[in-house]
Amino acid sequence: MRTRSLLLALSMSLLFAPRVTALAEFGIEGIGVVSTRADELRATRSADGRRLVWASNRDGGAGGWDLWQATWQDARWSDPRPLPLDTAADEVDPFLDAAGRWLYFASNRKGGHGGFDLYRAALRDDGGFGPAQNLGAAINGADHERSPAVHDHDGSLLLASDRAGGAGGWDLWRAHRAGDGFAAPQPMTGLNGADDELDGAWLAGGRAVVFARGKGERRAQLQLSHCHQGQWSAAQPLALSFNSAEGDTRAALVDASTPGELLVSGHARAPRAGGFDLYRMRAPASDGSGDCR
Repeated sequence: MRTRSLLLALSMSLLFAPRVTALAEFGIEGIGVVSTRADELRATRSADGRRLVWASNRDGGAGGWDLWQATWQDARWSDPRPLPLDTAADEVDPFLDAAGRWLYFASNRKGGHGGFDLYRAALRDDGGFGPAQNLGAAINGADHERSPAVHDHDGSLLLASDRAGGAGGWDLWRAHRAGDGFAAPQPMTGLNGADDELDGAWLAGGRAVVFARGKGERRAQLQLSHCHQGQWSAAQPLALSFNSAEGDTRAALVDASTPGELLVSGHARAPRAGGFDLYRMRAPASDGSGDCR
């Protein structure tokens, strides 16, 4: 009974507090509003802390996977609603850039170059979004492009793709900034292997990368690699109790309003809301050199 009471108290405290200074390892994000009985994947928070955008297959969207947004009001997440950018196809993998200019995402909607393409939509001053813009043929090809993440400093784009030229299956690719767009992506040498690598994100100003490595669609484990003297170190599992080789944990992104914390998607035993839930944990430190290109 005492254990059940402690779990209930933990869940209730985390319902109203997305940042908890005493957090030992992880806590669920916005239970009942953000994390529900449906699947929630890849949450991204704006630098001002006022909005959270994530992908969900819950009811009430345009169809399939949709992008949803919640607003930070009265010390809690509230007013979850699908974005007007959603279509009857799938919209997934949102990323709000730290400058507050763009929402990046992936979609397999009609009119793309093939499979999932990467898009972006401008953030308007009134809190809305401009029209979705395809990132173009330099980024999107006949295969799939997923999980965009933009470097805070040099503006380069980290993405996952199953295109030819990588190590096999899904690999991580980097596209350097070219004007207001991006140059053709190059594979991330040293990070890609025979398994699938996806859901990459920059940490510590580019001195480290966190990504998911898995086999197939139902198993992935978050990995951490540091840059040292221009090379990425051998990836090691991210220290998180439910980030096991037998589980499915993915889509770690830095909270832009609280850079010392990550939002991750996975299945903890408790607290738990449903399928994939969103959790918060401390971001790992890095002594990387930041010169990996």
